Amino acid sequence: MKRFFPAPWLSLAMWLLWLVLNLSVSPGNLLLGAILGIAAPLMMRKLRPLPIRIRRPGTILRLFLLVGRDVLVSNLAVAWGVLSAGRRPPNSQFIKVPLDLRDANGLAALSMITTVVPGTVWSELALDRSVLLLHVFDLEDEAAFIEHFKSTYERPLMEIFE
Repeated sequence: MKRFFPAPWLSLAMWLLWLVLNLSVSPGNLLLGAILGIAAPLMMRKLRPLPIRIRRPGTILRLFLLVGRDVLVSNLAVAWGVLSAGRRPPNSQFIKVPLDLRDANGLAALSMITTVVPGTVWSELALDRSVLLLHVFDLEDEAAFIEHFKSTYERPLMEIFE
């Protein structure tokens, strides 16, 4: 079964998406969607990362809440920084964050978290995955920011994926 359906949930999702995008459940669209749902995962099977093994599922909820809090706080901080830029321009900087996280799935999650939190931009990852270059909109204390980044995002992801 895994040979013909390497990602059954992805196949189902692609088939349903095809039907929704075409706004039709005609026999032709049902067939084309099924072909797409079966063929695309088969052709891209080698591009998929290793299977995910979640070590501590409870940590996911804690991380979700921490990221949600940071999104809200960062939105307010960035908005205030933009509105008060005439009086005090933001201290934008590139910083290098040393990483202990090596799992590809964990790094992908970290990149999404970094993208979601306003005021931070994932700029570059070293080839050996040891250093992350981030752009920060308004940086007050580099060491404190790095410690917050590692303790809030990297360590929980290491608990989940490694």
